[in-house]
Amino acid sequence: MRRHHSTTPRHRTRATRTARVLGALLLTAAGALTVGATAPKATPQTPAARATPLGQVVPAPASVTPGGQPYRVTAGTVLRVDDDPAAERVAAYLAGVLRPSTGYPLPLVHEGGNAIRLHLTPGQYGAEGYRLQSGPRGVTLTAGTAAGLFHGVQTLRQLLPASVEKDTRQPGPWLIAGGTLTDTPRYAYRGAMLDVSRHFFTVDQVKRYIDELALYKINTLHLHLSDDQGWRIAVDSWPRLATYGGSTQVGGGPGGFYTKDDYREIVRHAASRFLQVVPEIDMPGHTNAALASYPELNCDGIAPPLYTGTSVGFSSLCVPKEVTYTFVEDVVRELAALTPGRYLHIGGDEAHSTSHEDYVAFMNRVQPIVAKYGKTVIGWHQLTGATPAPGALAQYWGLDSTSATEKAQVAQAAQHGTGLILSPADRLYLDMKYDSKTKLGLSWAGYVEVRRSYDWDPGAYLPGAPASAVRGVEAPMWTETLTKSADIEYMAFPRVAGVAELGWSPQATHDWDAYRTRLAAQGPRWDALGITYYKSPQVPWPAS
Repeated sequence: MRRHHSTTPRHRTRATRTARVLGALLLTAAGALTVGATAPKATPQTPAARATPLGQVVPAPASVTPGGQPYRVTAGTVLRVDDDPAAERVAAYLAGVLRPSTGYPLPLVHEGGNAIRLHLTPGQYGAEGYRLQSGPRGVTLTAGTAAGLFHGVQTLRQLLPASVEKDTRQPGPWLIAGGTLTDTPRYAYRGAMLDVSRHFFTVDQVKRYIDELALYKINTLHLHLSDDQGWRIAVDSWPRLATYGGSTQVGGGPGGFYTKDDYREIVRHAASRFLQVVPEIDMPGHTNAALASYPELNCDGIAPPLYTGTSVGFSSLCVPKEVTYTFVEDVVRELAALTPGRYLHIGGDEAHSTSHEDYVAFMNRVQPIVAKYGKTVIGWHQLTGATPAPGALAQYWGLDSTSATEKAQVAQAAQHGTGLILSPADRLYLDMKYDSKTKLGLSWAGYVEVRRSYDWDPGAYLPGAPASAVRGVEAPMWTETLTKSADIEYMAFPRVAGVAELGWSPQATHDWDAYRTRLAAQGPRWDALGITYYKSPQVPWPAS
């Protein structure tokens, strides 16, 4: 089943950290970035060997051709930008990463030879790809879209020393290895889910997680906004959902909810990091918070009490009642209007208190409502037990040990056109304990160490499912035991970096021994960024 029953290092203030992790910039168009300035000749103090090799980044690039001397960022480096707003925002963002740690001014200019040049080149490298070229006179990032340029910048920062992430001046040198790197993603959907229902997390906490996900080219944040323990989004037509249904959480804490402006800010911030937000309203089960808020949603007309435990499968909307569909349509209409992305997640898992007949009837009514408001359905893979709507995606969360019958049901839907998002719980559920000593998290799907999370092929995972049906991967984070950002980070890192690589890198690059070395190099970067992480014994972390 999906949801059966640390140590925290120094963190920067949120304002400082947000500025340092990714910069408060909304990037919206296409571009090509050239990092330039005449580099000094290599000396014994600045050898090429000190530069991080082009391929030693996470996710692994699709193609790398090393060669030539490195480029060195110096006090003479300027940022030359076309007269284009998107290019200027990217250049300003890159300057915001580099200025505090290098101490260099890195001015933005429109002309000049020793410059970082930004040039828009639509039509190249797909929707998210990029090319990086490096040599003694500059580093050129070229992308057909702003998303690709942004992803290229994440690679660029990993090629610099980890100390570039610090918010105080560091000694350098700031070398970028010579050669050419060309990169495009394997899957268009690369996601992470955050459960804000079991425990509520503030807008700033969600934005912090977005910043961290964007470092590894994850492009989707799935927000689990409703469950038995709490309803977390304001709905004007049903106000008690948030004010009453959102008033508690697991363990009986105060809970909370997002106003519509709060949600808009999350969506805006995610867009500035090139993540789409996929909101989830779980139904017909996992609905106690809604049932407690409005008696008429219950078949017997009696509202149950609010719930603060962790059991599952005991609640259900009343499928025969017409008011149920008035409720669903109002919620979908208001949430769709707030969400620019194409998807709306309708849950559908663990509906143990809903008969199969009622479940099918419910999904047959609800999926057209989602389409009416311009969104594409995503549901947990139990949706394949009904009839998925055309274009719908099923999110598979089963285990290696899930029955062949259940797997075959999902595979058959995939054979008939239903797309798949793979989130196997015994590999990608970030709330699963690493081992028996892990204080946070759960273990119903087993212990999930770093290698188990990383070492598998999404394209060949589900027997009978065509590889072409796999749209991508997603790492869910359920929060029964998690209450603060440091908890989220400890359970996400380092595993989420591997999930990002599964989604981005071609299968031909997949190699555990090579990956664990590249992953180890991320530790000092996370230290510099103030990210809490689990120092897995499977990874050769550098000595402090």
